[in-house]
Amino acid sequence: MMQPLEGVKVLDFSTLLPGPMCTLLLADAGADVIKIERASGDDMRDYEPKVGPDSVNFCLLNRGKKSIVADLKDSATRAKIERLIAEADVIVEQFRPGVMDRLGLGYEAAKAINPRIIYCSITGFGQHGPYAQVAAHDMNYQSRTGMVGLGGDKAGAPFVPPVLTADLAAGAYPAVMNILLGLRSRDQNGTGCHLDVSMSDNLFPLMYWGLGAGWAAGQWPRPGDELVTGGSPRYQIYQTADNKYLAAAPLEDKFWNNFLNILGATELEHIDNPALVKASVAKIIAQQPAAYWLEKFEGKDTCVTEVIGLEQAVSDPHFNVRGVFKRGLIAASGQRMPALPTPISAVFLSENPDNTSPKLGAHTQEVLK
Repeated sequence: MMQPLEGVKVLDFSTLLPGPMCTLLLADAGADVIKIERASGDDMRDYEPKVGPDSVNFCLLNRGKKSIVADLKDSATRAKIERLIAEADVIVEQFRPGVMDRLGLGYEAAKAINPRIIYCSITGFGQHGPYAQVAAHDMNYQSRTGMVGLGGDKAGAPFVPPVLTADLAAGAYPAVMNILLGLRSRDQNGTGCHLDVSMSDNLFPLMYWGLGAGWAAGQWPRPGDELVTGGSPRYQIYQTADNKYLAAAPLEDKFWNNFLNILGATELEHIDNPALVKASVAKIIAQQPAAYWLEKFEGKDTCVTEVIGLEQAVSDPHFNVRGVFKRGLIAASGQRMPALPTPISAVFLSENPDNTSPKLGAHTQEVLK
């Protein structure tokens, strides 16, 4: 079966994470992605740990793409890039607003060359607004939008987020979504468009419950004190006797009743004091090791799982049965490892994918000839 994006050419001017993850998903769906790098290469190539000359981060995010080296400030090279734009379908860039314009490769310039181009700009704060030129990273976007504050304890002390939510859930994924919408719109009206993907803007939908409570009832979330931030005994981390942890999320009554039955604490069902119930449950669970409780909860519909590390998670038989990590990746050095799984459905993946990460400039002659 033909892949959905087969025949779609993508020029990727991005570096590090949001843009490369976006174009990885497009490549998985069949797009021809050309990664345009400066002479020193994407900064991600130099991260640790390394797999041969490049970082494992770079290899995971850039498999199946072509790499060309281009000095965008050189007029002769830029002329060659303009010829690529003329035959491209999509451009992805994540410079600060105005940088591509100064290089002569902004949306208006690209549109003049190719009116059908879908031009996707990924930035932290969008193409305009007071923060548009502010330097920031993922944690800054999460802090500015209130997300870090949601994860604080009752005293209000926040912690460093363990996931790059802005880069991925609010950057790369919305970029893919809007590129696909742009291509669909072009099918209908024949013209391209400029996509302004702001990672900070796109964090707000992920906090819909807090926004709704604040707007409708004036009940803005309090750190560590809401249903899904530690305030409820029904959505809580409990420590066991052997210093392991259980993630208990029996939110609905049927799960909560099962949970209390197994604990032998059905009397807690009628206590309307979350802090007291939470302390009581914690005291009971702390009396036995994790294995004891996991056996008790097994198959009983209680929404309880053990908190485990990433190394243990990738070896879980469930994910192995589903083939989550079955696809292979070949680094430029020749070393093999599992490829990064992406949310592209298996029905759209190639049976014979190019899962090699490109050497810096490996395709320059081929693409710019």
